[in-house]
Amino acid sequence: MSHASQTTGQGSPKLLSGLFQLLKPHLRELGAFLVSQVDSFEEEIRDYVADCIDTGGKRIRPSLIFFSGWQGKDAVDPKLVKLAAVVETIHLATLVHDDIMDEADIRRNRPTVAKTRGNATAVLLGDALFSHAVYLATQFPTSEVSEKVAIAMRNVCTGEILQTMQRGDPNIDLATYYRVIDLKTAELFQVACYLGARLANRDTRYVAAAGEFGRHLGVAYQIYDDLTDLIGSEEKIGKTLGTDIATGKATLPLILLRDRLPASEAGLLRATLAGEQTAEIDLWLSKLAALGIIEEVREAILSEIRKARRAIEPFLDQSDAELLYTISQLLWNQVEALQSDRSDP
Repeated sequence: MSHASQTTGQGSPKLLSGLFQLLKPHLRELGAFLVSQVDSFEEEIRDYVADCIDTGGKRIRPSLIFFSGWQGKDAVDPKLVKLAAVVETIHLATLVHDDIMDEADIRRNRPTVAKTRGNATAVLLGDALFSHAVYLATQFPTSEVSEKVAIAMRNVCTGEILQTMQRGDPNIDLATYYRVIDLKTAELFQVACYLGARLANRDTRYVAAAGEFGRHLGVAYQIYDDLTDLIGSEEKIGKTLGTDIATGKATLPLILLRDRLPASEAGLLRATLAGEQTAEIDLWLSKLAALGIIEEVREAILSEIRKARRAIEPFLDQSDAELLYTISQLLWNQVEALQSDRSDP
């Protein structure tokens, strides 16, 4: 694979087209394992837990685990399946809590737990899922898994706390934004790749590189998610859109827009983010397009993907590194598709 292909986004079409086929046995085992965990919870809340688990989704974090420690299409390692369940359970818990804070009614084309069960139940259900993830992490023969998972959970929650504290603050700077998304999103991506490689007994240099890959990919993924909140399709994305402006969350597109607008319009956007002004989402969408912010954010995502790829570049003769590169191509393609959608009449 040429250096040019690694930095411009041109992956292997053959490998890309068959990527999900490679993962089928692994994700099937993961799905069965997650379902088997429902009975670990008290009978009264098992239906709630089952609703959280049965939400489909991309399973990107488990995919990163399986690819980081790849042993073959039909070589499904129980250790990696359990690790994938740990990381996915943490992720599901964060989604339950996110939907409360974002006041979102839809998640993956279904009503959120907060919408159907109420905020109080959703908070405690998320806590129960976190606790079960810790319990699963203690079942590995090495304490490194528990340590890394516990630190990751702490950092994810810290990121969410910081974001909550800053909600409604219209003056967030770029450094603060990147620090928050590194904690709340990139941390779990990093742990998925690092521990996936570690449990597969990979070389320590590759383990570290895989972790770095995951961190940059996580940053890219969160920026992409923030962009789709503004310009995505609710039907395609599967969740309530426009919540960031409405709830006062200053994301990269909105920070760049705020700093690019004339003073009077920037003041209006600040008032909107502070909750002092009704959110006129269509107005701000038009400003994003007119000032080239969408393209700038798109390039910021692609830049992080390039950084992720450079981390594993020395290992591209290995199937696991090649697969990580290929999964990054999926995000690259999604970013380009967003640009195409925006260009359509």
